[in-house]
Amino acid sequence: MQHIEFFTYTSSRLWGIRVDGSDLRVHAAEATRPLWLQEKSHYERTPEDTENFLFHQYAGLAESDVRDPVPHFLGDAAPELRHTPTDATAVLGCPCGFWECWPLFTRITATSETVAWSDFRQPHRPAWGVLAIGPFVFPRPAYEHALARTVHHAGDPLTALPPSDVAGGV
Repeated sequence: MQHIEFFTYTSSRLWGIRVDGSDLRVHAAEATRPLWLQEKSHYERTPEDTENFLFHQYAGLAESDVRDPVPHFLGDAAPELRHTPTDATAVLGCPCGFWECWPLFTRITATSETVAWSDFRQPHRPAWGVLAIGPFVFPRPAYEHALARTVHHAGDPLTALPPSDVAGGV
């Protein structure tokens, strides 16, 4: 089983998530890199700009959007934060401030013993299908403990990008 951490960051109080110590945005960057490379003709960037783009294509959801994090992150999100066709919940949003511009959805399945995240999708790129993220399975007691004990960071904790061996731009 995986380990999850929830945190908030910046004065906007955005919800951040780490799975096994890695920011969920890092998982998303790794999963979408080859998909963006297929669209290279639309995005001519330097390798450095590519990496910056990949790791910052998502931001946390605003605390005001999530409202009550416990039901939200247990798969019972408000209807506007759900992707009805796939019964998925928004876990990341667009860095522009409007989560709907570029959301990352996952199916959250909670039982009395576990919480699972699976079938990550970017609805604005249906051709991408299910992204190569997860599935993640967390022990429910530890998951609920993490939700109850979020830490706040004044700045975005994703400041240093993980090393990459990408040769070209997205």
